[in-house]
Amino acid sequence: MEKQANNLPNHAVLTSFIQRICIALLFTISLSSYGQVEDGETYLIKEINVTGNTNFSAQTIIAYSKLRKDEEIQVGGEKIANAVKTLWKSNLFSSIDIYITNIEGNTANLEINLSDLPELKELTIVGVKRGKRDEIINENKLKPGQKVTENLIATTKNYLTNKYRKKGYLNTKVRITTSEVVDSVEKERVNMRLVLDQGEKVKIKSINFDGNEKIADKKLRKAMKHTKQKNFIRILKRSKYIEDDFREDLVSVIDYYKENGYRDARIISDSISYIDDKTISLDIKVEEGEKYTFGKISFVGNTVYSDQQLSNLLGLKEGDTYNGVELRERIADNSNPDANDITNAYQNWGYMFSSINPVEVSAEGNVIDMEIRISEGKPAYYNNVTVVGNDVTNDHVIYREIRTRPGELYRKSEIIRTIRELGQLGFFDAQQIAPNVKNPNPVDGTLDIEYSVVEQGSSQIQLQGGYGGGGFIGTLGLSFNNFAIKDIFKKDAYKPVPRGDGQSLALRLQASQYYQTYSFSFSEPWLGGKKPYQLSSSLSYSRQFLYDSSTGSADKSKSFNITGLTLGLSTRLAEPDDYFLLSQAISFQHYNLKNYSTSLFTFGDGTSNNLSYTIGLSRNNLYTDPIYPTGGSNFSVSAKFSFPYSLVNGVDYEALAEERADSNTTDERISEIDQERFKWLEFYKIKFKADWYQALTKKLVLRPSIEFGFLGAYNSDRGVIPFERFFLGGDGLANYSLDGREVVQLRGYPNQSLSDADGGSIYNKFSLELRYPITLGAQAKIYALSFLEAGSSVNDFKDFDPFKLQRSAGFGLRIFMPAFGLLGIDFGHAFDESPYGTAVKNWETHFIIGQQF
Repeated sequence: MEKQANNLPNHAVLTSFIQRICIALLFTISLSSYGQVEDGETYLIKEINVTGNTNFSAQTIIAYSKLRKDEEIQVGGEKIANAVKTLWKSNLFSSIDIYITNIEGNTANLEINLSDLPELKELTIVGVKRGKRDEIINENKLKPGQKVTENLIATTKNYLTNKYRKKGYLNTKVRITTSEVVDSVEKERVNMRLVLDQGEKVKIKSINFDGNEKIADKKLRKAMKHTKQKNFIRILKRSKYIEDDFREDLVSVIDYYKENGYRDARIISDSISYIDDKTISLDIKVEEGEKYTFGKISFVGNTVYSDQQLSNLLGLKEGDTYNGVELRERIADNSNPDANDITNAYQNWGYMFSSINPVEVSAEGNVIDMEIRISEGKPAYYNNVTVVGNDVTNDHVIYREIRTRPGELYRKSEIIRTIRELGQLGFFDAQQIAPNVKNPNPVDGTLDIEYSVVEQGSSQIQLQGGYGGGGFIGTLGLSFNNFAIKDIFKKDAYKPVPRGDGQSLALRLQASQYYQTYSFSFSEPWLGGKKPYQLSSSLSYSRQFLYDSSTGSADKSKSFNITGLTLGLSTRLAEPDDYFLLSQAISFQHYNLKNYSTSLFTFGDGTSNNLSYTIGLSRNNLYTDPIYPTGGSNFSVSAKFSFPYSLVNGVDYEALAEERADSNTTDERISEIDQERFKWLEFYKIKFKADWYQALTKKLVLRPSIEFGFLGAYNSDRGVIPFERFFLGGDGLANYSLDGREVVQLRGYPNQSLSDADGGSIYNKFSLELRYPITLGAQAKIYALSFLEAGSSVNDFKDFDPFKLQRSAGFGLRIFMPAFGLLGIDFGHAFDESPYGTAVKNWETHFIIGQQF
């Protein structure tokens, strides 16, 4: 059996149209025969009566018909015809008749006889899962009280059949029956039964081409991105038939021919052959035509760019195989807003009204001479630049990020950059930011541009309770990412807090029986309001208590206290480009140990101070959505170092190291030596991290990344400090150890299992992640991911081997909700043992809270 692919008429619409014609004819017959009246006779309406099976009041029906007492009507005239049309358009009645009765001279009565359409009482759906039933009801408006018409039934059948066909169920059958309800309610009501038999998904057994002599079937099948024939090796691309995808792939086949010089190639026909209920074959007949090459390519109408400049952008030379797809993309690549094509070259130099058209001027001997005809037009300038949709964020916060200013030359690249900058703020739904060009005037060379934004929640609350580290852990966190500190004393501004100035304020409290931590941070991204100088500050206080093995609880008399303060300033650079950010910070931590003896610290009582300076350089050009970037990169390198105290304090650290190593030195003296060594911390710390994002398809995004960290000492006799170390492995979330450590995630392994007990001074890590979006809506962004990771951590460069790594792989899910931040779960499988003896499971589950990988 063979079926030619075609478009069938909408039977529901056709049926409804025929019904209307029949009813209209019935109205004409009724009016002309009842009461022996003839067309053209006129009467004054004496009374209007409503009869039939209806629950609507006579007054309502008469008012809706627009017929009035004492009004003159004509048999077969427009007034009665319009009344019939109006009542019919209400979609409330199954039959409508209008009769003329009781004729007395030039007066007569009108009788409107009609019957209500039955209403739906109960709907039974058979053949689908419970979760899909509500979807069918809502999409087809099948709720109780809905008027049941033949059109509704036919439309529902067609909708469901087409919906499942698009999913690959070509044999879907839908059967709808109704039964009259007999009860005490006067309304005519029916029950509906909908039986949906979707059948099996139809697979494609084979894709056959006919007429192709120059390009093999295998290559043409490969050009079809979505439609694939059955192959047990293929995993990612299924062999189901979806008509829309198939039509798109037919275009891809022709594009493949054009890429290889066959500009006249076309599809002659395509058909489906049903092998059985589960499998089909696709037969595609092509006409290849002759192979062409490019001849002379000339440019006409260009004054802004020279022929040589345009030729370099075009990248096509005389003698090259004709490639229609490449020619189109080199002139205007609509799939990439940043493409290095001729259209963007003009658009980024102010020529918004320019047009570029390739024209074939000769095709003799299969050699195509081309003219690229350019109409440059006037340079365009921005007239008005406006923003709409920002109900919370103040205008100045948006305008300072906008790179298109009134009076400036139009540049498409600046519009794209503005969209990305607004998306990176996190205050708006990145998927809905839209630039709308208004009032373009080619004569004056002006245009207006309006940026449309949709606000999303930018504040987050974290309220958690859990069991870990031997006890209950409670967390309360508040993060306000669009704060307005200037309104802090205005009562009316608390909704629930002052918002709109783009500042960040965060409070966090966490406590268990073993530790307590309190932190406060605030940042202003535009200090002074004129330039992007970001001021950041944070204050924290932490207390950790030693575990008492005899009682199984915390010993409050043994504590480790940390007080910290950080002030930072960062600014955007102009060179090498303005994606670069230079940041600097000064931080101070005071460590106070009270009867707190552990393996990490050789002194249980005493203090240590950490005064350090950090300088960092970063570059972030991620595309628009900070939660789900689809392109761009983000890298950072930083150096943190303290003052070299050992050069000026006069302490002989070599002698202290020798005394500490002497076996006769008492533990008490070792504690005193270490207290002297670490009274003021001396160190330097280098870190590097880079991420790239590349869209492989419209949805799949690849994210490779690399990290490196090194903690060193100026003075080898003084040694590497016990603070600021790297702890590799696990979910990457810091636990209750408060010694200034940096926790680095490597999924698939237990937390901090890939460093020794005191942490590492060197680490490196590689990661490869593949992401797929489930939804990117404003209320929630959800995406699935799979990953490969590898890393290592050591304490000495002589042990460092960048290729000796602990490896893992797995998959996970991320959910971002503006009110709660990022949540997720990962399942990771470890392939190697821990070099530090920690037991490693085959699979490790990681819960992610407030962190993005």
